Amino acid sequence: MGDPRDEATFIGPMIDVKEADRVERWVEEAKAAGGKVLCGGVRNGRFYPATVMENAPHQCDVYSNEVFGPVACIESYDAFEDVVERVNASRFGLQAGVFTRNVNKAFFAFENIEAGGVVINEVPSVRVDSQPYGGVKDSGLGREGIRYAIEDMTEPRVMVMKNVGKLQ
Repeated sequence: MGDPRDEATFIGPMIDVKEADRVERWVEEAKAAGGKVLCGGVRNGRFYPATVMENAPHQCDVYSNEVFGPVACIESYDAFEDVVERVNASRFGLQAGVFTRNVNKAFFAFENIEAGGVVINEVPSVRVDSQPYGGVKDSGLGREGIRYAIEDMTEPRVMVMKNVGKLQ
């Protein structure tokens, strides 16, 4: 953890103390409800370390809301279809990252996960400017990306003419 302007920094500070307080509170709430912190979870001022939680209860904020902090929740599963169902139970749907070597599961995820994008074997925040980037449900309106930003910032118009004579 360190200065975000330094290229050697892996993780920088939270935007402000209030947000660091919120992330800390959400992790502590999940711990008290039975979730287990596997790594991280100890705050230092505005710095909150990369934290992995196992089996955070689904009703806890750290599991059910967009954290906007360095926290990942993990849990085991028996059937891949159950995972997709669990993902779709969320009111959010920005992008999903699915890690698999099974092409059938990759296509199943893409066809069934309710999100603005499904990224296979890469973090869900990966993007290319030419691709549409945005979410569904409570994860925003519209899409980012060059073409989509231009369309969002312009107003298409149409002019229809009939029998107006020759151009002078």
